[in-house]
Amino acid sequence: MKRNVLVAQSGGTSPVINASLQGVLDACRQYDCFGRVYAARHGIEGVLMEELIDMDAQDSAEVALLKYTPASGFIGTCRYKLKAGNTAAFDRIIDVLRAHDIGCFFYIGGNDSMDTAAKVSKLAHERGLDLVVVGVPKTIDNDIGDEAFTIIDHTPGYGSCARYWAYLMQNANEENRAMSTSECVSVYQAMGRKSGYITAAARLGDPNREMPLQLYMAEVNLNLEILAENVNRELVKSGRCIVVVNEGFDVGSLGEKHDGFGHIEYGASETTAAQAIINYLNKVGLKARGQATCQVPGVIQRSLSLFASKVDIEEAYAVAQKAVEIGVEEGTGYMATILRKPGETYQPYFDKVKLEVVANSERFLPKEWIAPNGIDVTDDFIRYARPLIGDGNPELRIENGLQRFARIKKVMIEKKLETFIPV
Repeated sequence: MKRNVLVAQSGGTSPVINASLQGVLDACRQYDCFGRVYAARHGIEGVLMEELIDMDAQDSAEVALLKYTPASGFIGTCRYKLKAGNTAAFDRIIDVLRAHDIGCFFYIGGNDSMDTAAKVSKLAHERGLDLVVVGVPKTIDNDIGDEAFTIIDHTPGYGSCARYWAYLMQNANEENRAMSTSECVSVYQAMGRKSGYITAAARLGDPNREMPLQLYMAEVNLNLEILAENVNRELVKSGRCIVVVNEGFDVGSLGEKHDGFGHIEYGASETTAAQAIINYLNKVGLKARGQATCQVPGVIQRSLSLFASKVDIEEAYAVAQKAVEIGVEEGTGYMATILRKPGETYQPYFDKVKLEVVANSERFLPKEWIAPNGIDVTDDFIRYARPLIGDGNPELRIENGLQRFARIKKVMIEKKLETFIPV
């Protein structure tokens, strides 16, 4: 008997998250074992509220545009953490899945999302619900897995974010060169709470180290005093300096705000590390003419299709298709993963890993990829990351001079249960 499918997205967005959504939708149509395909509106919150979108009612031409549609505006995402003691929420999830005869649940997200997927898979088994749960990896931070890269080589979204930073640094260098007599120091703040992969990606814009570029990655834990010394040393040498700092750089209190997962949401906090840094630099004094200024790209680094990597797009699509294959052939409790074959030529392949292995995993930039001076990366990192940004521009869809993104029909499935309000 055919069973229905549910797909959902969770956590922060990425330029290629919808490529994974399209990968799931396209792959499900290749198997006779599936019935109708639904999507939860705004992730697990949509499951709890029984807000399910009929994906079979969508125009195939619109679905085909998902590869070129960034962020999660099509079906929505959320930052709702399912805590272990929230039995009412877990009961509700099982009730919704049972009410709509869901036999397969695909969850696109990061390490917290994989934890949710693992809990749902376990609970369904305990409740006697025949349910296959498979995760699809996503995060621009690239912080899922282990530092030996045996769980996953890189996450979909990272390649596009890295490409953004590579291009940004090329352009920022021209700006800084032009304005250095009045704005001698340019500080940029990169995303990544505890992991320095995004900050490190800035080096991809200057692999030959020709720019006066300094990288402050979370793993190194430098302070304002050392940063100022480094910057002034570069100013004496070059007359200008570009700084890329991790958003979690320790400058003291930022008036931090937190998201639903309990993580610091730097974009909502009262100030930023970049602002605190330039305030400090301008106060202690710079050994060159001009001032320090700062820029905080924020969410645009995770939501612009203009900078999406073609490699990233195709891998996000392919790993999602692999997830569906795993669900059909292997069963529940896995996340599809991307690994890399040994050798100088970049050759990715797709495999699986147990959800409990990857759930809540946390990966940092390997120490051997951080330069001895603590403010740069080694050539090994460049060799690792360079293939992920690809070559050439993504295939944008243009209509009347503007980008054409996928448009969804909000055809909602009729609710069968009583109203539930997530806490």
